[in-house]
Amino acid sequence: MAAQLSQQASPERLTKRHIRDTIRSIVTHALLVPAAAIFLIPFLWMISTSLKPNSQLFTYPPVWIPHPFMWENYPKSVTYVPFFTYFKNTLIIALASMVGVVISSSLVAYSLARIPWPGRNILFLLTIATLMLPYQVTLIPVFLVFSRLGWVGDFRPLILPQFFGFALYIFLLRQFFMTIPKELSEAARIDGASEFRIYWSVILPLAKPALATVAVFQFIRSWTDYLGPLIYLNDQQLYTLQLGLYQYSSQYGREWGLLMAAAVLITLPVIIVFFLTQRTFVQGVTLSGIKG
Repeated sequence: MAAQLSQQASPERLTKRHIRDTIRSIVTHALLVPAAAIFLIPFLWMISTSLKPNSQLFTYPPVWIPHPFMWENYPKSVTYVPFFTYFKNTLIIALASMVGVVISSSLVAYSLARIPWPGRNILFLLTIATLMLPYQVTLIPVFLVFSRLGWVGDFRPLILPQFFGFALYIFLLRQFFMTIPKELSEAARIDGASEFRIYWSVILPLAKPALATVAVFQFIRSWTDYLGPLIYLNDQQLYTLQLGLYQYSSQYGREWGLLMAAAVLITLPVIIVFFLTQRTFVQGVTLSGIKG
């Protein structure tokens, strides 16, 4: 009799749970959609401004839909300054930095997560502690080092430091590596695999979401970096897009349509990269915090 009652009650409980989950989902989306719209407004305004004639830039009330559409602002924005030269420079720095960070941070994270050696936890804490140091604190000493090396004026100060790891990415990858069963590494050791072979052939293929997350983070970080190129680059032919955009605003400050068109073109690669890797990116961020 008790079993029959429980079987009869079970569908009712499932129905109530389904209703609760549905209501929770509706409430969540009802809160997130307006929040997303608020964050989307500046980007939509930038696109709208990039297509406006000068007569509609400062009208009140604001004009959201330009009339007519000034599509010629986009080809003009890439001809007033060497846009594609700046694009190439930025792409070189971003891709090289991304490769360097992924390789170096994954190696350090593997040693901290998978190889037992004395003092690794202390070193991990010291690595995380470096995140509390503002960039401005180490700015002058690092600049003096690169100046003594004769590297100021080219891409090396912006790329080579990334081949020595970054604390945040080391933390994310270490957390992910610790979720991978240790039995896989032990089985590989029994088969005679070295630590590097285990890292390369066993761990990295399983850590693609975390690696993709680090790659996207670093790409965006390098693509949007303004202070680094400002300090180390003094040749206009080596300028990045961020420096070019500042130069653009100083030369054509009154041409807001052209300025916004250039800003849209600079932002597009970041948006494309994010949407192409969105699923892997979210999965990597989620799984990196499962186990500490």
